Amino acid sequence: MPVPRLTIALVLAASAWAAPAEAGQVAFVDVAADVGLNDVFHSGRDDRKDFILEAIGSGLALLDYDRDGSLDAFFVSATTFEGFPPGEAPSNRLYRNNGDGTFADVTDPTGLQSAGWGQGVCVGDVDNDGFDDLFVTYFGENRLFRNTRQGRFADVTQESGLGGEMRWSTGCAFLDYDLDGLLDLFVANYLVFDKDRVPSKGSAPTCRWKGQAVLCGPRGLPGETNQLYRNLGGSRFEEVSQASGVADGPGRYSLSVTSLDYNLDGWPDVFVAVDSQPSMLLENDGNGSFADVGVFAGVALDEHGHVQAGMGSAAADIDGDGLLDIVKTNFIEETSNIYLNSAAGAFEDRVHSMGAGISADYMGWGVAALDFDRDSWPDIFVANGHTYPELEGLVPNNPYRQTRLLYRNLGGQGLEPVQPPDGSALLARHSSRGVAVGDYDNDGDTDIFVNNMNERPSLLRNDSTPAGGFLSLRLVGTKSNRSAIGARVTVRADARVLVQEVRSGSSYLSSNDLRLHFGLGDSAKVQTVVVDWPSHSSRNTLTDLSANQFLEITEGEGITARSPSIPAE
Repeated sequence: MPVPRLTIALVLAASAWAAPAEAGQVAFVDVAADVGLNDVFHSGRDDRKDFILEAIGSGLALLDYDRDGSLDAFFVSATTFEGFPPGEAPSNRLYRNNGDGTFADVTDPTGLQSAGWGQGVCVGDVDNDGFDDLFVTYFGENRLFRNTRQGRFADVTQESGLGGEMRWSTGCAFLDYDLDGLLDLFVANYLVFDKDRVPSKGSAPTCRWKGQAVLCGPRGLPGETNQLYRNLGGSRFEEVSQASGVADGPGRYSLSVTSLDYNLDGWPDVFVAVDSQPSMLLENDGNGSFADVGVFAGVALDEHGHVQAGMGSAAADIDGDGLLDIVKTNFIEETSNIYLNSAAGAFEDRVHSMGAGISADYMGWGVAALDFDRDSWPDIFVANGHTYPELEGLVPNNPYRQTRLLYRNLGGQGLEPVQPPDGSALLARHSSRGVAVGDYDNDGDTDIFVNNMNERPSLLRNDSTPAGGFLSLRLVGTKSNRSAIGARVTVRADARVLVQEVRSGSSYLSSNDLRLHFGLGDSAKVQTVVVDWPSHSSRNTLTDLSANQFLEITEGEGITARSPSIPAE
């Protein structure tokens, strides 16, 4: 039985504790092995990759599936072409947070065991029953798992109208594109792949990189169109890809999906990071249609007008002007993009002037905005890893396993790559893919989960010394969707105005905690919290709140539950 909502567990496992960080120190500790995250998530062989399918990797999702106030973790696993003995095929895994800082594998009893070439996952309450559901993408048939509210999930793919197709789907996001209070579904598709009909490095090394034989990338293979499904109610969906314009144009190599209201018109838009082709910004016209404005808006190419190999994406107000900016990760020797939004609805790639040019030395995948030091400015985390393990040591400066990148936000004026101390989990080398962030131990700061290729995941517990307090908000829709996906929250704390949106999907094939975490810097009080719900007719305004609180806000009702206040560290 779930305990009362937003009960906050403040006791961590003794094995997970570490000495407090010194003032101003950045400290992340990988506690995955200590807290029970020990499964290996496969994606082809680890010593070589013959096909592009083996190199893509998988994502993960953070959600409180049982509504006990503690953040659970769902990891997607792919498989291998060689196969596994009967009963040993790798499966997606759901780990329940025990509330003491440890996790228990509850995959089998919850009905989520599922093998195959799993890719991405997104979270949302599709039936508005108050419990979040899971949609998982595959090279194959995608699956919708409905949360039964009794600690189990039911595979409702066929009856939902989302089954029956065999495609290579990657990123996904729930969003209420028509603002009818029901969560719709956007699915990105990558390319048409048949391992028996495409070049294989193992049998015909026709592709080369840096003079070495490697697997063949997407170029030359047929691209795919993306899909939009409208929620009809009753956990039923109908495909509206053609009618909405989402499937217009030639096929693209689409990977991550990030929804955001980039132009502040109240309608959710969709950014799609595209591999080796221009990325897309699908603008919602409010009448059921989308148009790709990526080139005109300045987010399709890099600052020099070049196509890049887009991987992951995230949205945050990096420069503090109240508009959501976009971050995109790319292939090695291509910088990431820092697309700063303007009041004119146009973006400018400022990756070099913002100080993130070091990204060209890494192959970036999952990316997330998080205020790790609680100074009120969103920082950027990137997980990295190469696609060619067999080239380790053969090509200078191109290791397969790479360190992570963390950029500290310098008050909206730039990004500074953090130089972590020796022993930091940021310096550990992995070939990583999916990233999701959330406060798993309910201590008031944001932690980082990473899905690594062919090894256990990483859980980077944030032990950094905070620069200030925090406010954590869980939103519950009543007139709009229960998950409040698409809601926009504006927090005024002294001179700072902070803006975030509730979002499903993003990063790289992953989904972050739906709670919104705000660092407050020096502010001991929050003057106002304004919630603009995704219904165009509802707004909550709260005033004079103390820092260091976990709050639940219900649409039209204000604060309905509070956790115990947690003192600043």
